[in-house]
Amino acid sequence: MIISPGPGNTLLAAAGGRYGVRGSLPFWAGFETGNLALCALYGLGLGGTLHEYPQIHAVLKWAGACYLLYLAWRFFRASSAPAGQPQAGEPLGFQDGFMCVALNPKIHSMIILMFALFLTPGASLASQASQLSAAFVVLGVFCHFPWIYGGQVILGRFNSPRARRIQSVVFGASMLAVAAYVALS
Repeated sequence: MIISPGPGNTLLAAAGGRYGVRGSLPFWAGFETGNLALCALYGLGLGGTLHEYPQIHAVLKWAGACYLLYLAWRFFRASSAPAGQPQAGEPLGFQDGFMCVALNPKIHSMIILMFALFLTPGASLASQASQLSAAFVVLGVFCHFPWIYGGQVILGRFNSPRARRIQSVVFGASMLAVAAYVALS
């Protein structure tokens, strides 16, 4: 599930295409830090709280949809730069990566499922949560790098202002589609 397409991996590919691997590092670092934070929270008990209070899922769902709309707006804003003018755009940073994870229902589901499947009753919760969290983040690093590098290699070939506008519209539309899916599911 970590390597499958979704809003986070789409953004990682877009960042790689626009800024290269090096320029995407702050976003990627925030992304993996967000994964580690969610693993720690769920591993140490938030999963039980979410199970007890399902309305928190609704808040997460709508916050995630709003964040995806914000990202779509950023892509569409980048696509509206006048022709012939470079589209520098501000790179996605550490906070963007962290928020992308924090408000991504797919990632929450993966982490909840991981702990539901692999926690052993009676064994040390802290030890298990640490090991599973470390494994999730390491796996995430290995699965997310191809998205960034692939974005750099594939999308980076299309550097004209027109190609960048098209990329921005496609990624913006992708974020709108995912936001609609999240809102309607």
